[in-house]
Amino acid sequence: MTVRVLIVDDSGFYRRRLVEIFNSDPMIEVVGTANNGFEAIQQVPRTKPDVVTMDIEMPVMDGITAVRKIMEKNPVPILMFSTLTKEGATATLDAMEAGAVDFIPKKFDDISNDRDAVTKLLCLRVKSLKRSAVTKTKPTLLQAKPSISGIKTPQSINKSPVKPVVTDRMGSTTGFPKKNSCKLVAIGTSTGGPVALQKILTALPANFPFPIIMIQHMPGTFTPAFSERLDKLCKISVKEAANNDELKPGLALLAPGGKQMMLQKLGTKTVVKIISGKADQTYKPCVDITFASASKLYPGSMLAVVLTGMGADGRDGSRIVKEAGSAVWAQDEASCVVYGMPASVVNAGYADRVIALESVSRDLQKV
Repeated sequence: MTVRVLIVDDSGFYRRRLVEIFNSDPMIEVVGTANNGFEAIQQVPRTKPDVVTMDIEMPVMDGITAVRKIMEKNPVPILMFSTLTKEGATATLDAMEAGAVDFIPKKFDDISNDRDAVTKLLCLRVKSLKRSAVTKTKPTLLQAKPSISGIKTPQSINKSPVKPVVTDRMGSTTGFPKKNSCKLVAIGTSTGGPVALQKILTALPANFPFPIIMIQHMPGTFTPAFSERLDKLCKISVKEAANNDELKPGLALLAPGGKQMMLQKLGTKTVVKIISGKADQTYKPCVDITFASASKLYPGSMLAVVLTGMGADGRDGSRIVKEAGSAVWAQDEASCVVYGMPASVVNAGYADRVIALESVSRDLQKV
């Protein structure tokens, strides 16, 4: 089925380039272009796109405002084009809080020097988002610190309004770690992850009893801004992980973008070890790598959670976690933006529980 795309950008050259890229794929149809956010909100109900690509900085109406208005009245998956700068990171996170589901570098050289590779990735990303139907967003009332941007957090982006669903494999409570055995929570995610992580972490109490490590596919310029934002919103502490950071209860450490996060023993402490990502590694950070490292230090005593995201990162890591005797949870399809990573875990038979996003925070507090 053809994916209908609306392109929103104030640069005529960039609009033409995107039209050329998308028209190269017979499964994608460009149904319109817009010069600014105001034109975009007018065109969405008229052209009925499956996906909107959105620039951030535009005259008349910026991309963040346009995202918010589109998601309030005519919700559709929106892919943001972002600059890989600190300011770009903040603006992109604002756009995702407003309802955008994913982002990609606007400077194509930041994706790849191979033109064909850029074309393939952009088309793949748009086609994957077509399958992530969305609902109207409404602000949530967070009993926590205010956001940096001052924009209230929207409800998670779901395929349809769903009740919290938790399915234990074999119809039992085996999906929970053995009582009093859990010592670490490890969470891996990609597309849709920033909103999902925010929803989970903001609902945890300040005295949450376990350390948390998080692997979110995100550029190195974005992870500092994202961790700072989460820290301001959450009752627990959140920071971008650095070498020798100690794992502590009530502290969530976010893997830095462009690098790999490992765990190691330093005397009696368990600490983070950050290493450079290799050129041949697809994901930096990589869920599989961190899960595997954690499972060696926490055999039978960690909980791995795989959330929304494209691809299969987390599948092999979940296998290692299971082989070491620990539990694995996977987000359910209905509450995912993209049911890729969790599906790979479920289909391989590694998920002890298939759980709705709305249930994760509540059930983490039962572990």
